[in-house]
Amino acid sequence: MSASAPSPAVVTEAAGPVPRAEEVLTPEALAFLAELHRRFAPRRAALLEQRKRRRAEIARTATLDFLPDTAHIRDGDWRVAPAPAALEDRRVEITGPTDRKMTINALNSGARIWLADFEDASAPTWENVIGGQLNLIDAYERRIDFTSPEGKTYALKDNAELATVVMRPRGWHLNERHLTVDGEQLPGGLVDFGLYFFHNAQRLLDLGKGPYFYLPKTESHLEARLWNDVFVFAQDHVGIPQGTVRATVLIETITAAYEMEEILYELRDHASGLNAGRWDYLFSIVKNFRDAGERFVLPDRNAVTMTAPFMRAYTELLVRTCHKRGAHAIGGMAAFIPSRRDPKVNEVAFAKVQADKDREAADGFDGSWVAHPDLVPIARASFDAVLGDRPHQKDRLREEVRVAAADLIDLGSLDARPTYEGLLNAVQVGLRYIEAWLRGLGAVAIFNLMEDAATAEISRSQIWQWTNAGVVFEGGEKATPELVRQVAADELVAVRTEVGEDAFAAGKWTEAHELLIRTALDTQYVDFLTLPAYDQLAG
Repeated sequence: MSASAPSPAVVTEAAGPVPRAEEVLTPEALAFLAELHRRFAPRRAALLEQRKRRRAEIARTATLDFLPDTAHIRDGDWRVAPAPAALEDRRVEITGPTDRKMTINALNSGARIWLADFEDASAPTWENVIGGQLNLIDAYERRIDFTSPEGKTYALKDNAELATVVMRPRGWHLNERHLTVDGEQLPGGLVDFGLYFFHNAQRLLDLGKGPYFYLPKTESHLEARLWNDVFVFAQDHVGIPQGTVRATVLIETITAAYEMEEILYELRDHASGLNAGRWDYLFSIVKNFRDAGERFVLPDRNAVTMTAPFMRAYTELLVRTCHKRGAHAIGGMAAFIPSRRDPKVNEVAFAKVQADKDREAADGFDGSWVAHPDLVPIARASFDAVLGDRPHQKDRLREEVRVAAADLIDLGSLDARPTYEGLLNAVQVGLRYIEAWLRGLGAVAIFNLMEDAATAEISRSQIWQWTNAGVVFEGGEKATPELVRQVAADELVAVRTEVGEDAFAAGKWTEAHELLIRTALDTQYVDFLTLPAYDQLAG
């Protein structure tokens, strides 16, 4: 084919039929994806190699520091672009996948923002990837509704009452196996971004909003620079003004925590904020410092709250950095799912959610996340109490905050230790989540919490870390591969009893068990659970 007419992206034979897929995979959209791939996939590959080199350096030095080469950026006088009107007030954000029911419920939830998730809360089956795009288009065109198997109907409220969508594409590490360009699989993030942007950028402008994105798993400012270059090209390609795109970056890796200012700087014409995560952040610490000795061994994940000193250092630095540069600081997730049967459980959980949101609002955050619509009023009340009628509190510069490089990795400040109960919970949650993910579900209710892939990552990583460190629990039992295999085997038996033979046979329990054991115990640590899991994902 001539250079003047390069071939578009090709849908592979592995892609099964998805109703109305032709509305998303138009010739023009496939050509746009091919252009994105040819321009940016080589840089993405180089940055993934750079991650490996940085990880090797951490393994050698067991430390991290702010970058000396970018001190001029941290010391410079600059600010990100002003927020568009639709992103000015972000006091409550709800997260969730883009299935039809969730799309309606999230938009109707009363939250200011909906993080429409193609990443950790979505298993990337072809049906989810394409169906999610269709659901968002249908929502913007107001032709979406849903009727449950029980006959309950769902429909959108008036436009003025709907949440603003901030879409989260997949991270740089994942491919999309159902699309190729010149025989190469496309990066999943470029597929998610490209299809959404191509079909909706102008549509959103017409609605008085714009193409807004959450950027996950970023590990360096150079990765943020790549996204910025993608935005510049994409805006030119479809003929909308530069700066229309807005991106909020999740600071959910330990390396990114040392480059917050640089990340905002690279995206400054398109940046709208940073978000403070929890499970992915802890997962990143375990992954990067997994062989750095006992001082980096984390206790049970549930014992590491956002009030732990090294987590406080991270969140305080994030708020200060954002407000210094004119960006929104968005707090973490409240994952509780209200019980319809046990008001006492709800009472205790709601009080914890309120305490968390009160703390974030008092610390200077401009908004925060919830996983369930019933938590929206609780989070809103916490931020209303601090913000009043103001859309944010960027005027709180937090200049008193001083965070040294060592503070961000001072895990020795924790009192807690790993426990056998923590190991059991990691196996239980990991097994249940992976099984659901292999069936195409990315947001999974487990033990009254809405879990996504980050939970499975920290669960299997803690098992890996504890067994490799030879952790001895309080009762004298040592964390060994043999103990993990026994706990996992017992849990598999318990699940079979719990769900029944038919449901067990129809599920993916055996595959999930094998994948958990492999990613938790293999000598060679797997960087992301979702990489081998994707090979086993049907559809």
